[in-house]
Amino acid sequence: QVQLVESGGGLVQPGGSLRLSCVASGLTFSTYAMNWYRQAPGKEREFVANISPTNRITNYAESVKGRFIISRDNTKNTVDLQMNSLKPEDTAVYYCNTREGWLNYWGQGTQVTVSS
Repeated sequence: QVQLVESGGGLVQPGGSLRLSCVASGLTFSTYAMNWYRQAPGKEREFVANISPTNRITNYAESVKGRFIISRDNTKNTVDLQMNSLKPEDTAVYYCNTREGWLNYWGQGTQVTVSS
């Protein structure tokens, strides 16, 4: 059974930084691309960033490019999202995600609030 558990969310002032982490179990982690999504109140869930299984190819949404960095540690089954220069519009629940064919696996989410 695939499980994804996020941590690291919280309240931060504009311009600050947070680091989110997702621990995966129940899968051969090094063979899966990993994704971060977010969902703000009243909005649809949107793609934030992803990273390929082993060769470290990364992709970012335009809204976070240059501010967020996704990374992974295949020895620890973790994928992190370093978020810098945070803006109020980054406020959302952040979700870790991976896919296996047509199956989507999601974590429970972690709340990030950017406010002064």
